[in-house]
Formats: sequence, structure tokens, C-alpha cells
Amino acid sequence: MKPKDEGKIAEIYAATLVLVKEQGLAGITMSMIAKKAGFATGTVYIYFANKEELIVKLFEKCSTDYANDYFAGYDPSSPFKVAFHTIWMNMLRYSIEHFDELVFIEQCFHSPFITDETRKATKERLLPWRELIERGKKEKLIKQLDASWIMLFVRGSVRDLVKHCTYNQLKITDTFKESLFEMCWDGIKD
Repeated sequence: MKPKDEGKIAEIYAATLVLVKEQGLAGITMSMIAKKAGFATGTVYIYFANKEELIVKLFEKCSTDYANDYFAGYDPSSPFKVAFHTIWMNMLRYSIEHFDELVFIEQCFHSPFITDETRKATKERLLPWRELIERGKKEKLIKQLDASWIMLFVRGSVRDLVKHCTYNQLKITDTFKESLFEMCWDGIKD
């Protein structure tokens, strides 16, 4: 049996991400994905049995990449605000550089394609961030709210900022990033 071509899988994934951003998760078909990738529909079926399998595998890849990027350069022993800043900036950078993946993850997370088990695994990948939030609460540096609410506030503000800037073709400068970080910090600090 011939091994699967990782390059073709990457092209199928890229085509899927663009189509989901343009048309939504429910609005795409395997033939649309194949056409966008420049392949015959049968070629896509060599790599994925159906749309559901493709969506699940792509979601797992994107959510793993997203979580890994959250923690690039993160040192859990750093002072809380420094560690939080690292994760926040990583989250923002990933959301800007991988906008199609951000849209895809957001659309998939609550779709019927993604199982409760997959959602749980996705949340577990972000456990170091939750632990950091709990540490900030314990050190009385941030609001004494459930960590899920704080994480939702932070992640939601980053996502909405990036979506607004992307759709309105606004530049996000380094100065603007730091100002936005401080706004977010002001929103969670105790």
C-alpha cells in the first residue's frame, strides 16, 4: 500500500479552512474541498472516508497547534503577570497568523462533528493556562471568579479583536497589542 502524501493532506486541510471561513462548516462538501485543493474528489476520499472524518482530524490538528502555541516561551515559574502576558500575546499572535484555523475551531467546537470526548481533550490541552489562572486567584492578583469565566473573557476578547481587525483590514501594531493587553489585564485584575 502506498503511503499517504502529507503534502496532499496539508492541501486538503488548507482548502477546507478557506471554505469553512467563506461558507461555513455546514455549507461545504467533499467535492468543493477537492475542487478548492485542485484534486479529483476521489483523491480526497483516499485520505478521508467522509467529511465528518476530515473535519474531526483537522479540528484535532488545529486545536493541538493552537494549544501548543499558547505555551510557546511560557515559564510557569515566572511572575503571574509575566506568564499571563506570554500566553495572552501567544493567543493573539496565533489568532492573527492563523485566522482561518481560529474561525474553523470556533465553528467546530460546538458542532455535532465534535464529540464531548474531543471537547474534553481540547480543554485538557489548556490545563496549564487554567492552572495559571488559579495561581493568580490564589495570589489575589486577579478577580475571584471561576477560572472558566476568566478564560472565556480573555479568549473572547482576543478572538473578537482579531475578527474585527481582520474583517475591517485594520493593522494591529505592537503598541496597540500592548494597550489591548493592559485593557484585558485591567478587566481581570483584583
